[in-house]
Amino acid sequence: MEHQAVSEFGAQLGEHSAWRREVARYLRGLSDWMREQELLDDETEERVQSLQEKLRTDKLMVAFVAEFSRGKSELINAVFFASYGRRIMPASAGRTTMCPTELGYDAAVPPCLRLLPIETRLQPQALLEWRQVPEKWVRVDLDVNDPRQLAGAMEKVSETRQVTVEEARALGFWHDDAPEDNPPIDEWGKVEVPHWRHALINMAHPLLKQGLVVLDTPGLNAIGAEPELTVSLIPQAQAAVFILAADTGVTKSDLTVWREHISAMDGGEGAKFVVLNKVDTLWDDMNSPEQIAAQIERQCAQTAHILDLADDQVIALSAQKGLLAKVRGDAALLARSGVPVFERALAHQVLGARQQMLADTLQAMTHRISDGAQRVFVMRRREMAEQELELRGLRGKNHKVIRQMRARIVAEKAEFDRGGATILAVRSVHVKLLREVFSLLGASSINRELKELTTALREPGIKVGLGKTYARGFANLRGVIGRVRALETEIESMLRGSFQQINVNYGFTLRVTPPPDMNRFDADLQAVERSLLQYLGVGNMMKLARPEFTEKLTRALLARVRAIFETALGEVELWNKSSSSQLDAQLRERRHAFTRRVDAILRIQNAAGELDARIAELREENDQIGVQQTRMESLMTRLHKFVQQSSVPAPANAELVAAA
Repeated sequence: MEHQAVSEFGAQLGEHSAWRREVARYLRGLSDWMREQELLDDETEERVQSLQEKLRTDKLMVAFVAEFSRGKSELINAVFFASYGRRIMPASAGRTTMCPTELGYDAAVPPCLRLLPIETRLQPQALLEWRQVPEKWVRVDLDVNDPRQLAGAMEKVSETRQVTVEEARALGFWHDDAPEDNPPIDEWGKVEVPHWRHALINMAHPLLKQGLVVLDTPGLNAIGAEPELTVSLIPQAQAAVFILAADTGVTKSDLTVWREHISAMDGGEGAKFVVLNKVDTLWDDMNSPEQIAAQIERQCAQTAHILDLADDQVIALSAQKGLLAKVRGDAALLARSGVPVFERALAHQVLGARQQMLADTLQAMTHRISDGAQRVFVMRRREMAEQELELRGLRGKNHKVIRQMRARIVAEKAEFDRGGATILAVRSVHVKLLREVFSLLGASSINRELKELTTALREPGIKVGLGKTYARGFANLRGVIGRVRALETEIESMLRGSFQQINVNYGFTLRVTPPPDMNRFDADLQAVERSLLQYLGVGNMMKLARPEFTEKLTRALLARVRAIFETALGEVELWNKSSSSQLDAQLRERRHAFTRRVDAILRIQNAAGELDARIAELREENDQIGVQQTRMESLMTRLHKFVQQSSVPAPANAELVAAA
């Protein structure tokens, strides 16, 4: 039933997913070993668990963006679903994908297609909120082993319905200020609109199971009417594929989509690809292969010039011929279609960058783990050396001297416990400053800084001066990030001075962890600001006058900003834990040391020969610390080599997991 050809992108995604799974497995083994050795503090353990979860569940979203009839769905079929031996996504002539469609996999949800009725546009809730109300979606079960049933179910994303002009206007598909974009009126005075607002497809396709999420968007009108697509979904995709048709070139609406929704992604993490599809329309038997190639090259160069890109950033292909070639197993036609060139670009630029980002995160994490463990080793060795020196001083001494030694240790412990007040004072100042940070990054702070903007957006009628209000709102948000950055500097300086004093007084090895880099969140805010700029132009004045649209825009904006601030808040909380966990760990080590010293003195008092036995035990424990250090260094070295591998050979993989 299925043609088993595997695209280069599919093969690379499989290797990337295997790499992620095995790194997570190895990291789990490493953290379990460190936990047994009491080398993990609470903050580091939380970060390790978070990274393990990210490695296990990491998603890779590829957004396909284009106007109608550019071949988006056919390209999705060619790249991801050719193994079914037929089209899965509807790709006939005309408008096929009528609503934004997400394809992904969630093991907790049965294979199904969920459809959100178009009438939900009349309500103020954002798409993110509708996702939390599954009973409002229409569900169609899918049989992933039956291509015919699967393709039939997917046809539902093409469904339309006839409504009055008034209804179309309310739903956002009729604009009095842009009559050229309005759908035609039929003989009964009605117009055609999509039946569904959004579609979610959950299926256990091999690529989707490996973390791929495909977003198929349905054209300018639908993108513009759903601010969340512009503010959240498309900008957060790891790749945005902008598709043009060779037989139409770059049209006015194509250029609008590019300028307002794709080029605005500059500065983000995602890669951008421009695909010139349907080049088979230029395969003219009257021309030589050289003439055809030259014509395609000119088309690509012209497209690159219009979109202000380098020539090699435009990939010419025929999705239809690529799909046909894969289904038939025709290698020559597949090569001529150009689809493999696109798959290689997708694999290398997107997956390569994603894996390198995860590898960099892992490297930073392992350095952090290793650094913390080495501080514990140093402290434990020093405690052992001091105890051994103390016990050697008891050789030949009588019971009175030993009792005095015990009393001195008890007095030292009491003094150490009284010194805890100093440590508590440090924590008190630290917590006070952190409360200010938490307040700045909280929801009430966002509402306060954006109050002028959200009020202006919700005012009825034409919005005058909205651009300046918009700029002030985002300047306010960046000001908040600036104040957080200043507080971080103050906290870091306070901790550095306090830790230095505590290290001197108690022989600790506390070290201040650098605070989270707020520049990243500043850049995220700038990306959100850019993504909404197109709505503030003169061409959108009438759209902004409609309360239902501005309510969606406001909710999408607030949701995205809240997500950025919540992420920043989480980073600050972990930074706080890094300080308190270090302190707790070293206090615990010191208290254990006092307990061991007292126990050793008691043993020496109660039995002859215990002095030499205890000194021998200390030497053995010290040797064991050396073994642990060597083991740690070996595991870290192997992990550093492992995470940089582009693929995971099974023998090495098994050896590394066993080593952990």
